[in-house]
Amino acid sequence: MSDRRSDTLVRDLTLYVLVRFALVAVIAGILVIFQVPLLVALIIGLVVGLPLGLLLFRSLNARVTAGLAARNEHRARERARLRAELRGEPFPEDPVTREDTETREDTETGEDAPQPPEKPEPEATPESTDERPGPGERPEGR
Repeated sequence: MSDRRSDTLVRDLTLYVLVRFALVAVIAGILVIFQVPLLVALIIGLVVGLPLGLLLFRSLNARVTAGLAARNEHRARERARLRAELRGEPFPEDPVTREDTETREDTETGEDAPQPPEKPEPEATPESTDERPGPGERPEGR
């Protein structure tokens, strides 16, 4: 994820939170003008203002949601890459990037795109030769 996307996510999220709290403050302020006690006005402002903010600021909510989804997708990809690296397995490159590259190569050269390598079958592991007793078994020789 680029720094630019991250900056817009931070900006959009901050703006969204501020706008929703401002809406709560406006509703509470209007109620205080009509002689409603401050605490009651704040509670009513929260109960009415937060759901109303979802409706009034739908486009800003959609931008924040899309930014968070992209950030979570990037983090999941990085986590999977790190786990594969820790297991000693090669991590395949991003499928979207690979498809774009193959498509460009096809149109430029007119040749068929190379097929991705097949995953090797996992080798069968030999049965454990461990001599330790299992749960509920008595150790030999004792």
